[in-house]
This record gives sequence, C-alpha cells and structure tokens, in this order.
Amino acid sequence: MRLEGIHHVTAITGDAPQNVDFYARVLGLRLVKKTVNQDDPTVYHLFYADELGSAGADITFFEYPGARNGRAGAGMVHRVVWRVGSEEALDFWLDRLAAEGIASDREGGSVRFADPEGLELELRVAENADEPLVARHPEIPPALALQGFDGVRAFSLDPRASRRFLEGTLAFEPRDGDTWEVRGDRRGGFYAYDPAPGPGVGGAGTVHHVAWASPMGEHEAWRDRVRAAGGGPTDVIDRFYFRSIYFREPSGVLFEIATIGPGFTVDEPLDTLGEALSLPPNYRHLRDRLEGVLTPLPTTRELAERR
Repeated sequence: MRLEGIHHVTAITGDAPQNVDFYARVLGLRLVKKTVNQDDPTVYHLFYADELGSAGADITFFEYPGARNGRAGAGMVHRVVWRVGSEEALDFWLDRLAAEGIASDREGGSVRFADPEGLELELRVAENADEPLVARHPEIPPALALQGFDGVRAFSLDPRASRRFLEGTLAFEPRDGDTWEVRGDRRGGFYAYDPAPGPGVGGAGTVHHVAWASPMGEHEAWRDRVRAAGGGPTDVIDRFYFRSIYFREPSGVLFEIATIGPGFTVDEPLDTLGEALSLPPNYRHLRDRLEGVLTPLPTTRELAERR
C-alpha cells in the first residue's frame, strides 16, 4: 500500500472573510466547500482547491472568530508548499504578491511568503509529471496558477524518533536529510522536518493537521497498520465528503489519513460548489441556527468587484 501524497492541509483562521479574500481572490483557488467543523458546528470549515475540488490541492480552515495568532513550534507543520509550472510562474507571483503589498522572498526555484495571519507558504517549480490541479481565475493564466501541493515542512525536536514509523508503517521513502517522499500510483509529495525553535502555540495562522490520501479500499488496512505500530489511531470517522482516521506521529504532528472520495459533489453540483452553506446529513436540522451565528462571507460577485 502507498499513500497518494497529501489529501488536504487544515489550518486555523480568526477572520474568515479575510481568509476567503486571500485564498480565493489573491491565490486564485476555488472555494469548493463552505461547511462546518463537524466537531464544533458553530464554526466554519472552509475548503479551497482546484476547479474540481481534488484531493491534493485542498487547503482548509477552521474559523474561530477573533482568534489570536499562534506560533508554529515542535510537533507542528509550519510551511505549506505548492507547485507551479515554471520560473515564469514564479515571476508572475512575485509581481502579483507585490501588487497586494505582500512581502515575498525568491530563492532558487521557489518563492516564500505568508498569508495575512502568518502561515508560511511556498511556491516551487514542479519537478514531476503529476497532473496539475488548477483552478480558474480571470487574472491568473492556467499555466501560471498553483498546481496542487508539493509537500509540507514540520518542526521536530528529534526527527530520528519518527523515522522508523514513517518508513516502516506509512511507507514514506527517505530522501536527502530529514525529508521523505510520499508517492502512490497517481500522485506524490514530500514531508520534511526543520529544527524546532521551541514549543508552539496553536491559533490563527497555524496548521491543525495534515491529511494523507488513501484509496477507499485501503483505508481500514491503514488504520490496522498504524494501530499495530502503536500509533493509537481513532476509529474511522465518516466526514461525509471523505472518511478519516487521526493519530500523532512520533514527532507530535497530527496526521489524518483521508479517503479519496466520495468527494464534494456528493451534495451539490460541481458548477456551484462552495456558493451555499453545505451541511452533512447529521447537521442539516441545525441550518437555521448555524446560519445565524456563522460569519457572513463575501460572495463570488463581491470578490470579482475587488479585482
């Protein structure tokens, strides 16, 4: 069994309208699902991805309104890395970020910057043949757009403590330094450690967990493998759009293994993904109450006017 790279990355925001503006308008991702945190349905769970809402391009956010900014530390992902197709794309993003007043740093084949709440982001020229996962945006030519995840970087106090689990249990392939490749039949990505600056503090602008993609038929087997290795996985949780198990790897980073499917079109058409509040069946009876407490978000038209 091999995991199909990253399924999604979930982070925290304290300001959903600002979050939508940045990830949908500035970065050009598609808001493909506007739903609620199924462990706390009074707050949003927002999903941004490519045009089809594909696993592998999906960054998601829990909104805790007014949450203070956190600080990444040991046992936390601190940087999310996307692919782009060329050095020309990096030139485009340097100019686009500068026009938005966003500081960035180009080094070699990558550009680094942060979102409005301090989450570290990086764009890297793709070095593989994986299918580009691209969203449509009137100001961003498809050839220059973000193409899905390349990987994530986490902080660890002792990467050696995780090596046996990553390689023996999850079948991560070692690469240079404290870096591993996670590759299945169709997609892949990397997982890397940097020396931890100390303990972290959760909050806005920090990553909650990283999810790895599994075909539906292998999901239970992954849970059995993690449990046999002492990883303490949760039971399989039906999230309606996919199924999940959660556990912490030895360096403390919260991992999820999520199924590829059923997908975001299970409850709304592809053409209108993300335009209305979608609620899994167990929460639909709460719609009137939730629509009264969730933060109003800019519409597609309002975002277009800001352009």
